[in-house]
Amino acid sequence: MAAPTAIDLTNSGHFTEFSGSSPEDISYAKTFWQSVQLQPPMESRLVSSDIKQRLRVAPSGIHTMNHTSSSLDSHVRVWDVDTGKCIKSMEAGPVDAWTISFSPDSRFLATGSHSGKINLFGVESGRKEESLDIRGGFTLSIAYSPDGKLIASGAIDGIINIFDTQTGRLIHTLEGHAKPIRSLCFSPDSQLLVTGSDDNQIKIYDVQHANSVGTLSGHGSWILSVDFCPDNTHFVSSSSDKTVKIWNAGSRQCVHTFYDHSDQVWSAKYNSAGSKIVSVSDDRAVHIYDCPPV
Repeated sequence: MAAPTAIDLTNSGHFTEFSGSSPEDISYAKTFWQSVQLQPPMESRLVSSDIKQRLRVAPSGIHTMNHTSSSLDSHVRVWDVDTGKCIKSMEAGPVDAWTISFSPDSRFLATGSHSGKINLFGVESGRKEESLDIRGGFTLSIAYSPDGKLIASGAIDGIINIFDTQTGRLIHTLEGHAKPIRSLCFSPDSQLLVTGSDDNQIKIYDVQHANSVGTLSGHGSWILSVDFCPDNTHFVSSSSDKTVKIWNAGSRQCVHTFYDHSDQVWSAKYNSAGSKIVSVSDDRAVHIYDCPPV
């Protein structure tokens, strides 16, 4: 497999392209890094972001790629990735948007707060439309199911709550983790939920039956992110142990590990085709990997 593409910002913000990078990957990497720089000033303390292609946010009504961010300055912002401009700003309240996610249809933004609530903002209206009470602690992670029917949240106490988006009703409370849940994601068919925790474990839950169907060990420290591949078969995880791992969801086995980062890896995500993985780390590098045959 070719060496990963990497972008390094340690040299006064200039791009450094590592060997083995194809022109296509270099272009993709630069676009990605420019998108994650769409943020308020550093004093605002960006804490979460999500990116989605959607319709009709721009005045012209054309397709745009949009990025949303939340920060400790109490605001949720929606950005146009192409222009770098903020196109919407919403007042969320102090630390009330610690984690954030677009709905699949991009009509809503769900945010998780320190106060034990999930707040739903209308993207077009810019207003809070609904609040869901998780009856728990600080919400560190949040995700919509791809079919748009469910919202899952992970809390600092290791508890997972799943809500029906149509009724706002809490339908499942899942236990199993001993420590905070920093990331969770649904499978593309919305049947499985994968969670990553500070207990160094990944768990897979059957959403319909609300039970754990697997516990995966392999990381040597906190699990900081999990993301399902569009093939509905694999998912990727990243950790404070500086590694990125690919897992087979059916066999519950790790099928590949990347060791290229030199510090904790805060996020790893698949592209929409499932052919590449992007990871970002405290080593100030963004790596883009070709997914190995597994």
